[in-house]
Amino acid sequence: VQLQASGGGLVQAGDSLRLSCAASGLTLDYYAIGWFRQAPGKGREAVACTGSARSAVYYADPVKGRATISKDNAKKTVYLQMNDLKIEDTAVYYCAAKDDPFCGYEREYTYWGRGTQVTVSS
Repeated sequence: VQLQASGGGLVQAGDSLRLSCAASGLTLDYYAIGWFRQAPGKGREAVACTGSARSAVYYADPVKGRATISKDNAKKTVYLQMNDLKIEDTAVYYCAAKDDPFCGYEREYTYWGRGTQVTVSS
């Protein structure tokens, strides 16, 4: 299983970004895919997660109402649309896969991709 996050960049507060997580070696319906982020000097935190088609998506409180997670099974890609970006959204964003289709705690995710940097300026 391999995951590759992309789509980060330098944006201004209030802008939008769509991050992509391209997966290989797995079928998305059988894995939960989570987005996590790590800001400078801080620990990694969960951002959002999507499981199987019938499981609920999850959003962390700091991004609720501003983030939308979606997936394209045919492309094996999970997207994280982030709107109204804030300076505090600045972080390296990672995607990870869990060995079952249910969102869970960070420690339960087995496969991690390299991150993509998101920098939000004022």
